[in-house]
Amino acid sequence: MNYNEVLANARENIGKLCKACPVCNGLACRNTVPGPGAKGVGDTAIRNYQKWQEIRVNMDTLCAPKAVDTSLELFGKKFKYPFFAGPVGAVNLHYSDAYDDVSYNKVLVSACAENGIVAFTGDGTNPKVMEAATDAIALADGMGVPTVKPWNLDTIREKMDLVKKSGAFAVAMDVDAAGLPFLKNMDPPAGGKSVEDLKAIAEMAGAPFIVKGVMTVKGALKAKEAGAAAIVVSNHGGRVQDQCPATAEVLPEIVKAVGGSMKIFVDGGIRSGVDIFKALALGADAVIIARPFVTAVYGGAEEGVKAYIDKLAGELADTMAMCGAFSLDEITPDMVR
Repeated sequence: MNYNEVLANARENIGKLCKACPVCNGLACRNTVPGPGAKGVGDTAIRNYQKWQEIRVNMDTLCAPKAVDTSLELFGKKFKYPFFAGPVGAVNLHYSDAYDDVSYNKVLVSACAENGIVAFTGDGTNPKVMEAATDAIALADGMGVPTVKPWNLDTIREKMDLVKKSGAFAVAMDVDAAGLPFLKNMDPPAGGKSVEDLKAIAEMAGAPFIVKGVMTVKGALKAKEAGAAAIVVSNHGGRVQDQCPATAEVLPEIVKAVGGSMKIFVDGGIRSGVDIFKALALGADAVIIARPFVTAVYGGAEEGVKAYIDKLAGELADTMAMCGAFSLDEITPDMVR
């Protein structure tokens, strides 16, 4: 199965809200929520994509040709590629009932693990979502990253017990999900977290703790103070706040502030292997891609996920070779403009 076949199949299965566009750039769905769109006028998701396209790569083929190594070492594990599948929740609400969160995560986790990367899994108000996600990660020998919503501390503690049983090699919290209505209305309160809260959660995790949803230097320094092993520069794909900067715009300043002291991932509008190269050149250690993996699952299940991973991997390797970088360590800021 190739990626064009994945897209064609997805259009038959993914429902009326997502168009399974050739490039997932936020234009066709804009503010379609429920659906794959973004909050408000959909500006943030669209801007995420467009800002990566404004960055250009600098070719340099005046170097001896050799094999390209795209592998990444992270938290004691080795991966074939420096990109991961992002967490997505309520797929049957935002896409179609061909999948629910349980069946979606089962497919995504196993397919990613089999093809040399890992999936971040979602969370939800239904306890079965986290239970099934952590079960899938356990079956993949811990090769997955459960992403816990910023619930109240008692609920988080219950979720972390499931995470530990799964043997997951890392655990994340998408703190930007504080803007989701179902968290705002919880009793006891859920949502935003203080540095002290994050410290307690990082200790509960029992594995490298990743704070997802950092968009400022101030936020990155808070996550570092709390003991996070990594951050994800992310605005939740534009789904929690309109009129945000793009992740590509804020990544360099965050790398300058905390790069080298913690791992830095970035998501938001990254859609190709060339985009992945750009993010690595700007200082990210790895990237996360979410919406297109939904298309891949709906368009071909495990085979669809493999097709998309292969597409990204080929584009990344080609770009590295054409820019004179034959390993991830050789990718430098002067390779983009």
